[in-house]
Amino acid sequence: MKRRVRILPSEITPESAWRSRRGFLAGLAGASLATVARASGADELFTVNLVEKPLEFKHNARYSTGEKRNSLAEVSGYNNFYEFGTDKSDPAEHAHRLRPRPWSVLVDGECEKPGRFALEDLLRPHPLEERVYRLRCVEAWSMVIPWIGFPLGDLVRRFKPTSRAKYVEFTTLLDSKQMPGQRYPVLDWPYVEGLRIDEAVHPLAILAVGLYGKLLPNQNGAPLRLVVPWKYGFKSIKSIVRIRFVERMPKTSWALSAPNEYGFFANVNPEVDHPRWSQKSERRIGTSNFLSRQPTLKFNGYADEVAGLYRGMDLARWF
Repeated sequence: MKRRVRILPSEITPESAWRSRRGFLAGLAGASLATVARASGADELFTVNLVEKPLEFKHNARYSTGEKRNSLAEVSGYNNFYEFGTDKSDPAEHAHRLRPRPWSVLVDGECEKPGRFALEDLLRPHPLEERVYRLRCVEAWSMVIPWIGFPLGDLVRRFKPTSRAKYVEFTTLLDSKQMPGQRYPVLDWPYVEGLRIDEAVHPLAILAVGLYGKLLPNQNGAPLRLVVPWKYGFKSIKSIVRIRFVERMPKTSWALSAPNEYGFFANVNPEVDHPRWSQKSERRIGTSNFLSRQPTLKFNGYADEVAGLYRGMDLARWF
């Protein structure tokens, strides 16, 4: 049995350390690669692996926040993607190993139309749109990101879950050659996440395939990732290869690893502290004052839209 390794707060790279190591240059170098240099002026470079392919989409103002967006450099250079390492800069350094094309997704379980689908066939019926969402990490930092994708509910309805299906389970690619972080037992790989069916079909939940008008960078979850803006970021599973409709609550990766710290629902709730830090406030990545913080909003500011999903539930117990 693999031994799980607890990630301590001291091992999570703060923004101040990241900024002292990595300064991001504007522009892209080449058709598919952006280069990133040290802020100190040293000539060490590493690739971010941005795919330079414009996407056709419409901006969805109804579901977009008007808050200032984070820059592409911030969004693509400061990530949690443990399949590539536990440091915030590891995904940008190592995700060039990932081969997001060709890609297929297995859809199975309690549904009427299962099958394995090439990514292009999975996406073809769904017009893409841009939605500017807040992303809130359980580590108490946040960003504002212009995702490009389509409603997860459209895909759920397409495959017609049966009456037995109560949850949707998602699984990330398992390939330690492409994802070197999987060589270490930080979690029990592959990464697994899940939603209740009513959460999955809520219009705010999307499957994202792009950022800033182009395909997703590898380190942001290429070629397909989940975005659920009222939940903590670890629910937004990346590089999805399987979508399964199930009757019972999925055994999700972080809930298995540390059940007292990471619950299944993972709704942003400032009233429920993480056992090792407060969730009452957050710092927005990219602010000039690293120490400045702002109050955390219930359901990440989406309470008017989603609070009804949890009516009657004890959100301290079902965290």
